[in-house]
Amino acid sequence: MAQSGFAHDLARLLTLQDASTRTVLLGTGLLGLAAGVVGALAVLRKRALVSDAVSHAALPGIALAYLTIGGKNFAYFMIGALLTGLLAAMTISFVRTLTRVKEDAVTALVIGSFFGCGVALSSYVQNRGSGDRAGLDTFIYGKAASMVHADALTIAVVAAACLAVVAVLFKEMRLLCFDRSFAAAQGWPVHRLDLLLMGLVCLCTVAGLPAVGVVLMVALLVTPAAAARFWSDRFATVVVLSGVFGAVSGVLGTALSAVLPTTAESLSRGWPTGPVIVLVASLIFAFSVLLAPRRGVIPAFLRRAAARADGREPSGRGAGA
Repeated sequence: MAQSGFAHDLARLLTLQDASTRTVLLGTGLLGLAAGVVGALAVLRKRALVSDAVSHAALPGIALAYLTIGGKNFAYFMIGALLTGLLAAMTISFVRTLTRVKEDAVTALVIGSFFGCGVALSSYVQNRGSGDRAGLDTFIYGKAASMVHADALTIAVVAAACLAVVAVLFKEMRLLCFDRSFAAAQGWPVHRLDLLLMGLVCLCTVAGLPAVGVVLMVALLVTPAAAARFWSDRFATVVVLSGVFGAVSGVLGTALSAVLPTTAESLSRGWPTGPVIVLVASLIFAFSVLLAPRRGVIPAFLRRAAARADGREPSGRGAGA
């Protein structure tokens, strides 16, 4: 019976018979695509930790938005998360520029401060008279299964906007990632480009709140980009591959979370979609680390073994001669 149920659910998933399934797959796929592309820029710019700070800084923005309007409104939640995420990015940038504190120390300070503030505000909201209906805890770890058409549409708009900005400023972003000093010498507004990149990270983070949550969103930003880096040294190829890996993680993770519960009777509530998406991205990363042709561990080991074998053969023939 379990096998029959699994086959039935898998068939319904592959044929996209359920409207809710189509919505969630579309939303998580587009989210993974946008996060992969933007995350590749952040990783190549060496701003992965800043992305972590921005994603964690979204939580106090959500709580403040709830306290401001006195109810649940996803649009206001997005605005609040975007504002606090940008504030976190600007704080890191200004403190790093005006002081001698190292960037990693500043980033760690911002992560702890903003996320701690967010947890405190979230607890305060939950303890209020109507706080049990706020549901702010779902934004910490995400709940893609509850995604509605409006959420998927929002993600689609955000993804299109992020991809459009990257396409228009592709040359500027490439130079910013690889030679910031040269870009500054050419008169380019590198500081504003840095803030724009962090703004794109904020947009992706905010869009991913319903699906992945603030804690795991950084993994969806960084992991596909880190995996793509093993496959190529070309900037454009890494960005495209990162987007593909992110989209595959979103779609495959959503599909697995939809069908896996039928094979495990103890998991009455099902597999959470956000963590499964991140696990799929991690598996793609592990596969890249092991098997990528140019930088993978196994191909590199085989090349070294072949080189050692080739090196021994001439010396053996020479000694015998």
